[in-house]
Amino acid sequence: MIKILANDGIDPLGKELLEKAGFIVDTDNIPQAELSGRLNEYDAITVRSATKVRKELIDACPNIKLIGRGGVGMDNIDVEYARDKGLAVVNTPASSSISVAELVFAHLLTGIRFLYDANRIMPAQGSTRFNDLKKKYAKGTELRGKKLGIIGFGRIGREVARIGLGFGMDIGVYDLFPFEPSVHLHFAGNAPIKVAVNSRTFDQLLAESDFISLHVPGQKDGRPVIGKAELALIKKGAGIVNAARGGLIDEHALLEALDSGKLAFAGLDVFENEPVPLEALLTHARISLTPHIGAATDEAQERIGKELADLIIAHFNK
Repeated sequence: MIKILANDGIDPLGKELLEKAGFIVDTDNIPQAELSGRLNEYDAITVRSATKVRKELIDACPNIKLIGRGGVGMDNIDVEYARDKGLAVVNTPASSSISVAELVFAHLLTGIRFLYDANRIMPAQGSTRFNDLKKKYAKGTELRGKKLGIIGFGRIGREVARIGLGFGMDIGVYDLFPFEPSVHLHFAGNAPIKVAVNSRTFDQLLAESDFISLHVPGQKDGRPVIGKAELALIKKGAGIVNAARGGLIDEHALLEALDSGKLAFAGLDVFENEPVPLEALLTHARISLTPHIGAATDEAQERIGKELADLIIAHFNK
């Protein structure tokens, strides 16, 4: 009987589907340091972002036939090496797009209305400095009519574009690969509507955008996509959101840009040094913070669990 280790958990629907198909599913987490001695008890492992499946672990566990990633990016898996060894490596790129895109706009709305600061200050000073705080947060802006630059136009980038268009934003897009510069908008009870977006060079997007959202994988050479040179090109007073991968933004350069007023705010769901982010980021007055929860909605996890179960069942039953 096929045994699956869901080391970072799996939605109950996914577990149910696997068990109905005759698989044994173990959801008890095995610490990373103990995996090399335990993983050979299983035929497959599923992970999210916490568990790392590197070359050494793959070599130590020849019984493993499949690695499943519940989510989009597979930076925590040595994918090419695993496939060269004959392992199947699967992920669920379509399942979390809506949840991540909505979180991007949670950060954008938090930034333009100073909620990152107001939610910290109001509990302590709201009853004694109400009018002062009202003046402090009185210069908000609207998303409508502003330029949103999207770096990376895959599934999540397209979902961000759809929401941005719903807000009445001007969408600019950059991607390393050729893409169709349009999205389909879906309104309840109506046929989808195709809407064009603006293709931009990387430098154009940085210079023109009022807000920038990153949706690319971690770079193979480890270099940030947005460093000091790129921040220098960005429009003064812009906001930036990273709900993709830690390390895409040079965090020290980001702090300098915020402190100098070059950037109005940042929204961060991911960090270079997870799970111990840079303290200066966590305490900065103009950063909206979440702890890597882009796909952490009930709806996304159910879709991820189902998609992952379908992929595993299809692989072992073929």
